[in-house]
Amino acid sequence: MTQDQYQLIADTIPHLPGIYKYFDKNNTLLYVGKAKDLRKRTASYFSKTFTSYKTHELVQRIDRLEFTIVDSEQDAFLLENALIKQYQPKYNIELKDDKTYPYIVIKKEPFPRVFLTRRKLNDGSEYLGPFTSAGRVRELIGFIKQYIPLRTCTLNLQQSNIVKGKFKVCLEYHLGNCKGPCEGLQTQDSYNEGIFQMREILKGNVGSVIGHYKKQMQEYAAEMAFEKAEMMRKKLEHLENYQAKSVVVSKYLTNVDVFSILKDNDIAYVNYLMVQNGTIVQTHTVQLATHLDESEEEVLQFAIYQLRMQFNSLSNEVIVPFTISLADAEIQVTVPKLGDKKKLLELSLKNVNYYQEEIKKKKLLHLEKSTPEAQKVVLQQLQAYLHLPLLPVHIECFDNSNFHGSYPVSAMVCFRDGSPSNKDYRHYNVKTVAGINDFATMKEVVYRRYKRLVAENVSLPQLVIIDGGKGQLGSAIEAITELGLLGKMVLVGLAKNEEEIFFPGDSQSFKLPWDSDSLKLLRRIRDEVHRFGITFHRNQRSKGTFKNELENIQGIGKQTILQLMAQFKSVKNVKNQSQNELALVIGAAKAALVWNYFNTSQ
Repeated sequence: MTQDQYQLIADTIPHLPGIYKYFDKNNTLLYVGKAKDLRKRTASYFSKTFTSYKTHELVQRIDRLEFTIVDSEQDAFLLENALIKQYQPKYNIELKDDKTYPYIVIKKEPFPRVFLTRRKLNDGSEYLGPFTSAGRVRELIGFIKQYIPLRTCTLNLQQSNIVKGKFKVCLEYHLGNCKGPCEGLQTQDSYNEGIFQMREILKGNVGSVIGHYKKQMQEYAAEMAFEKAEMMRKKLEHLENYQAKSVVVSKYLTNVDVFSILKDNDIAYVNYLMVQNGTIVQTHTVQLATHLDESEEEVLQFAIYQLRMQFNSLSNEVIVPFTISLADAEIQVTVPKLGDKKKLLELSLKNVNYYQEEIKKKKLLHLEKSTPEAQKVVLQQLQAYLHLPLLPVHIECFDNSNFHGSYPVSAMVCFRDGSPSNKDYRHYNVKTVAGINDFATMKEVVYRRYKRLVAENVSLPQLVIIDGGKGQLGSAIEAITELGLLGKMVLVGLAKNEEEIFFPGDSQSFKLPWDSDSLKLLRRIRDEVHRFGITFHRNQRSKGTFKNELENIQGIGKQTILQLMAQFKSVKNVKNQSQNELALVIGAAKAALVWNYFNTSQ
């Protein structure tokens, strides 16, 4: 749908809250969105300037749109989420979480059994959870069964069967793990009390269970039943130890949900901590794919709705790192500044950062362990996208690095057959360039690299990536032109952050598909050259390898240089001082030497 086509229908779209749906020519739903003002929101997609490449791609595919008016923005949010869940449109935020989580089920039957299941049936039973860890669920059930005797058999304990004496107690009764309801040795009310205590433990409310056992222990003691009282005391001790292990927040907090977010380009990570009665009873981190440059606020809103629904949260307060609006106006949104809630948020942020690092490590491991055939497919894809004459089995990438505008160095990494070739990595101390000049630095290191390869009669790479824009690429082209290598390898510029690719002489940039494996390979190469360059730069600084320009001034010693740097912080600031200002720090004679050095060289 073009801007002109949209203008033909614009007047039919109201200035009211609602949801809008975009369809392609095959009537496939592409995107569902919510809006306070439907006309203003939809019109923003058809303006002449697009906020992102992905929005441009979406608009190119839109054939028609539909909208639904609702009463409020909150209603629009709820309807949007329901439609996304039902249809999972290609361009909406995608929750990458298809696991089946375990539940604890309390079966709908006389003297209900309690056990772990991954199937939630519509059978009238009560399902507690879901829980993010099956091991955690088994630990909870094991802990509960130590202190709350519940049956594990599958007998049909209808009252009529019990009265008829159809069943006999089993070994579990004699071991003290069951109170024998099959023979009528335990009443339904007594059994239900155990189920209630189990629910309290699962909610993290161990305090109420402790209170119940204390009362029971006192009753046994009053009745002179000291063995039973001692059994209760031991149960109390274990429960109190369990509570001490479980309560990691504060006994003064009630029920809250904590969310933190970390956004990395098209991927967002959201951590969720469910806190009940001062205890963290659930912790879960999800990965979401964004397709239209959604803001952190939009992604977090979506994730909060999905996770609260998934884990059946009834908390009336959510703790978040920044202010957001939620569909349910009764839910309190808290952005804590200090105290226990702030500590909770910091714990959530620690979890989400750890999760992201683990994902990166797994991806890196997956790339390194991928088969040669799979790596070749990625290289063939890259060759097709960039129209390379040869398969890029040998790729090199250059990047410049400096420290606060001083001490320039460069780094080069080499990838062979889609994998790092560490033995071919090189770093360069800049020799011919005075001061900070990215373009001249790039020309120098590219010239030095390929002059050496030619001299050693070593094969050239099929693809050379210059980390930077048109200026750095132009300088690299100058270097290989002087070497007579133009046309013998392909050079491209990779703009920082935007991941735009520049070819020599082209006025417009080119972008690889945002979800392609070839773009992931380029990102990995770029990240590797950054890492290698920064590590080299840091090592050089720590060794004191870099030479301060002040050391070139005849008659100025190290002590004077230290005085100047302590006062003015950088060589650039020293250059900008008057002779009188320098004299106040190092005296008139030395000030004259410094001032004359910089001013005569200008």
